[in-house]
Amino acid sequence: MNYTQALEYIHGISWQFCRPGLERIGELCEKLGHPERSLRFVHVAGTNGKGSFCSMLDSVLRAAGYKTGLYTSPYIVRFNERMCVDGTPIDDDTLAEITAYVKPFADAMTDKPTEFELITAIAFEFFKRSGCEIVILEAGMGGRLDSTNIIEESVLSVITGIALDHTAFLGDTVEKIAAEKAGIIKGGCPVLLGGEGESIRDVVASRAKEMGSELSTVNYSKLNIAHSDLDGSRFDFGEYKNIEISLLGTYQPRNAASVICAVDILRRRGFDISDIALREGLKNAVWHARFEIIGRDPLIIFDGAHNPEGVDAAVKSIDNYFTSKGERVFVLTGVLADKDYNYIASRIASVADRAFVISPDNPRALPAAEYADVLRSHGLESTPFDSLANAFERAVDAAKKEGRALVCLGSLYLYCDIIKYL
Repeated sequence: MNYTQALEYIHGISWQFCRPGLERIGELCEKLGHPERSLRFVHVAGTNGKGSFCSMLDSVLRAAGYKTGLYTSPYIVRFNERMCVDGTPIDDDTLAEITAYVKPFADAMTDKPTEFELITAIAFEFFKRSGCEIVILEAGMGGRLDSTNIIEESVLSVITGIALDHTAFLGDTVEKIAAEKAGIIKGGCPVLLGGEGESIRDVVASRAKEMGSELSTVNYSKLNIAHSDLDGSRFDFGEYKNIEISLLGTYQPRNAASVICAVDILRRRGFDISDIALREGLKNAVWHARFEIIGRDPLIIFDGAHNPEGVDAAVKSIDNYFTSKGERVFVLTGVLADKDYNYIASRIASVADRAFVISPDNPRALPAAEYADVLRSHGLESTPFDSLANAFERAVDAAKKEGRALVCLGSLYLYCDIIKYL
């Protein structure tokens, strides 16, 4: 099996898209000899902030000298990004080799694993073979029945922000969704809650108490942002002074504060992480498609915000960097039909003067013409396009001509194609 065949197998199986449950991943891991049992994990669940948190913590642990594994989803440009060791994605030959190894075990199962379960098993095997000392494991959708939750224990469980998303599977209230995310809490293993809201804290605290797990929360009142611009942010967090991060977005200092709290817990659990490693790791962390500058002439920013909380964070960043200085942006946007696109449109309209609208390359995409109508209903001049190429060309030309920043947001599925055009 070569790399192309491996991807065709992973993506091409006619297995159901989403079937929550741990039976299939449990059976597959058992057939593989339970590679996950040889590893230590920081398990991370949440609606927003997971990826940034995982990237920063991985960077800090690498700066401290640990061999790390990082499992995230979805990928942005290449599939291999989903599983990294020491910051480097799995290479094509190794992915092909491990997929060929896992395939007979998966094919022999009566109840076939889903695509995400297969990928998770491949990642476990990759991290085991690589000799990872610690794996930062991002849950996919939910937590309790997510395939990553097959692990029996974690060094630390982390729950980032909780918001309404994937309601058809996780529940229609933040409390129900919090309960699903809290399902990653393991008996006697510490848990860190980065999300806010009394009802969410109550749900997570109840689960932690039930599991005999010590619960820590992030006290954001200790966070003081001294400076934030398009080069990054500098902030104090309690006793930690003049912390610098390069990741953009006004929400990133909050994610970094959560990482600092996680590091404090890991230190108590025996990890040797110096203050120098903490600072270097936070400053050097890279996470694509989250308020990332991808072009300079004109200034082009991409943010993968795709649910109300994420869009709120993106709009707050736009306001901080542009609107508060008397500048309004142009937006290139497209959304999936199962998102709260009416709310998303209302927020975009508060900071933008023009919208160039496309349909993401996804079966669940909202047609561009329909989304443009919604944006217009909120007072935003909007033009639908039949292709991303046409929309991007027109948006860039208009941004150059009028001296505006162009912000691309609404779906992570846009990122790869936009990068290709650049």
